[in-house]
Amino acid sequence: MIKKILLLSSLLFFAQTCFAMDINELNIEFFNRFNDENLNCYIQQALNNNHDLKKAEHVVEQYRQQVKYSLGKELPSFSVSANYLGVKVPELDNFQLKDNAFILPFMANYEADLLLKNRDKTRAVKKSYEAAKSDEKAIYLALLSDVATVYTNILQYDDLIEKQAEVLKNQEEILERSNKKFERGVISTTELNNAKKNVETAESSLEKLKKERETAMMQLAVLTGNSSSNIAEMKFGTLENFEYSGEIPEEISSEVIFARPDVKASEAKLEKAKIDVRVARKEFFPRFNIVGIWAFNTIAPGTFFSWESSLAAILAGATQDIFKGGMKVANLKIQKAKYEELFEDFNQTNLEAVKEVNTALCIIKHDKQIEENTKNELKLETEILGNAQRKISQGVISEPEYLAEENRLIGTQTDYAQAKTQRIVNYFTLYKAVGGKLGVN
Repeated sequence: MIKKILLLSSLLFFAQTCFAMDINELNIEFFNRFNDENLNCYIQQALNNNHDLKKAEHVVEQYRQQVKYSLGKELPSFSVSANYLGVKVPELDNFQLKDNAFILPFMANYEADLLLKNRDKTRAVKKSYEAAKSDEKAIYLALLSDVATVYTNILQYDDLIEKQAEVLKNQEEILERSNKKFERGVISTTELNNAKKNVETAESSLEKLKKERETAMMQLAVLTGNSSSNIAEMKFGTLENFEYSGEIPEEISSEVIFARPDVKASEAKLEKAKIDVRVARKEFFPRFNIVGIWAFNTIAPGTFFSWESSLAAILAGATQDIFKGGMKVANLKIQKAKYEELFEDFNQTNLEAVKEVNTALCIIKHDKQIEENTKNELKLETEILGNAQRKISQGVISEPEYLAEENRLIGTQTDYAQAKTQRIVNYFTLYKAVGGKLGVN
């Protein structure tokens, strides 16, 4: 029996000290549906190592402890103090008091919460705690969305860099042939310079893509709590195989929207403000205090802890402030104004929540169509390049003309890669907009 009690006590202790958020509320399964082990790895690293998350957890813990602190103020206080007393007392017949004494008073103090003012203060702190937990969840959702977005962009840059390298190779081949034509006097200096310019443009575009990729990798390293100097060790999948295996809904229920963490936080802050107004009203009434004291001393005759050497008293009464009516009226008006402010903020937060979800759904719908159109363009460009292959085999067109046609196909492939990336990134935006409840049955 004793072992069971100790085990239960230990569990309760660790339950109180552990303040990490429940990961199940974040719907990590959504990211698993992309079937990319590297993305899952970075998501887990962010959850374990990101410093913003840890900071948010400590903020929540502060509010949790404030609830305990406020609750403690509702309970009676009990104190003891040891005092030395040196006095000169008059000599009385048959009654002598010592002029050096030691006094040990035990004091109890309790404010009777007849109007439940202190209880309301604790309720207000609890609402702040609820708001802090919702804010923490919002930070988690934003982080996971950012990690997935940056990861997808890196996959896009890998794909674009590979395609741009092909473009550069083709432009260099065109320049080499243009040099031969220029030496034979077939083309002018202007045409040769245009070929050189195209090579320089292709090289610049390739360097820009490499710069963007390296910058994104350093950003991902910071998001996952790693050093940006270790980006060479990071691993990634391919954009071609990166796809969401679930279904994206065409509409989102209002229950999901109004369960967003920012909406819940705004609601909790509004409820706290309402309680603060109630507390401000109760400040106009008297406070009811009960004070008890039992003091042992060595002044009077008798042993130290005997009834003869002790002094006991109890005091109960009401206390009312004087000349503070203006302060209390001002405080009440402040709390009312704060409530009105948070009421408007709550309404605006609801409007913004609906707008963000609808905007994300709208963008996804149109980006899907853009991607489909780009995919059709890619099919046509592939057919055009096939015709160009037959023409060059028949000697109808030159090698530079064929390479230019191949570059146009690569350009369309680039557009398709960008369209696909944008669509997938929009999924992460919608995930954050619905508070993580995307793909949840």
